[in-house]
Amino acid sequence: MKKNYSIKGIDCANCARELEEEINKIEGVQATINFMTEKLIVEIEDDKFNELFEEVKKVIKDDEPECTVEEV
Repeated sequence: MKKNYSIKGIDCANCARELEEEINKIEGVQATINFMTEKLIVEIEDDKFNELFEEVKKVIKDDEPECTVEEV
């Protein structure tokens, strides 16, 4: 399942790239962050989506605590 999110509060493009790399370390998750449009695209298998997206949110909060993520 692929979902789009708004991600706000990342300070720079390099921070977005580093965060994307950390999220993609989660097995079963493929993510793309576009710093300019403040978009996060996450692709996760349907049956594991809720569980793995919780891990994605944890990585975001650990790396960029001021970030907010909302589904669009």
